[in-house]
Amino acid sequence: MAIGLFFLILAVLLIIGLPVGGVFGLMALIPSLMSPDFPFAAPDVARSMFAGMNSFTLLAVPMFMVSGMIMAEGGLSKRLFNFFAYFIGNKTAGFPCAVVVTCMFYAAISGSSPATVSAVGAMTIPFLVSMGYKTIFAAAIVTVAGGLGVIIPPSISYIVYSSAAGASPSDLFIAGIIPGILIGVSLMIYCYYYCRKYGEDKEKLEANYREIRAKGFLPLLKESFWALLTPVIILGTIYSGICSPTESAVISVFYGLFVCIFIYKTISLKDLGSVFMKGAQTYVNILFVIAAATSFARTLTLLRYPQTISQSVLSLSDSAVVILLIMNLIMLVCGMIIDNIPNIMILTPIMVPIATAVGVDPVHFGIIMTCNLAIGMVTEV
Repeated sequence: MAIGLFFLILAVLLIIGLPVGGVFGLMALIPSLMSPDFPFAAPDVARSMFAGMNSFTLLAVPMFMVSGMIMAEGGLSKRLFNFFAYFIGNKTAGFPCAVVVTCMFYAAISGSSPATVSAVGAMTIPFLVSMGYKTIFAAAIVTVAGGLGVIIPPSISYIVYSSAAGASPSDLFIAGIIPGILIGVSLMIYCYYYCRKYGEDKEKLEANYREIRAKGFLPLLKESFWALLTPVIILGTIYSGICSPTESAVISVFYGLFVCIFIYKTISLKDLGSVFMKGAQTYVNILFVIAAATSFARTLTLLRYPQTISQSVLSLSDSAVVILLIMNLIMLVCGMIIDNIPNIMILTPIMVPIATAVGVDPVHFGIIMTCNLAIGMVTEV
């Protein structure tokens, strides 16, 4: 089957709005439907989908998603925001910067951009608007800072990429720390610039800051301590070698339940059913996409499309910088059209061989891919 026709059909199916998982499954079947001799028929596609889910690493995906759901229902984002606002709320752009830092911390809890934006934005966007900031500014800050959920570890995107590329999830987690912090700092610099240029309602800000300050440092620390400890436990157990990312994800679920039920008492036992159901409604779709994309990637390999594309791209230039810029542009555009995880499953088997050929380590390229797709996701059309 001609490579151009194959990807044209893929693009058309995605553009008309078919479910991504269904598109991947159908594309995995098309070569065998067009040629009975193709060695990857419907039974093989089904077996490949089941085999794709038989992964200890991928078990971390639903665990981190459920953990993030528990933390969101438990109201951890508000406690984190109040704690950070205590220190910088009276500075220029203090509250917007506190939102960014809150998103960074929550990203280290949930591993998901949508979970971060939902949990932090539900509380901070109305707050920033009430403080006199424009709605578009408040929404943009939370949306972009929430995108750090896939860059700052633990990241669900890193786990999916590690499964597709055969890279170490722990190495990806370590590699994602500095880029995540740099992007967060850049956002805070922009907040400062914006507030200096357009001004702030100092009277409202000061009144709210005094209200937070009146609570006192120790009560705020006591209130937010368990939330602040969450990323320390999750990442500490991974980096110390005590747990694998999957085991740490399970620990985060039980820790979140313990904190929200017995310490903060924001979730009752009767609420657990609805919390788990919301989590299931989110991660079941993602896991089906991953399963179908596994078969799709196997079809690409049998068709030798990754090798063909790799040779074509490498023939464009001898410069590794030029090749990387081309791939960055492709990933940025793809991120504007399709969600993060489907993109990773599509692009990883195609681009990792190219990156390796120009001397880029797969772990390094995983960070490049995740950051590009995160930027594209913010501007998704």
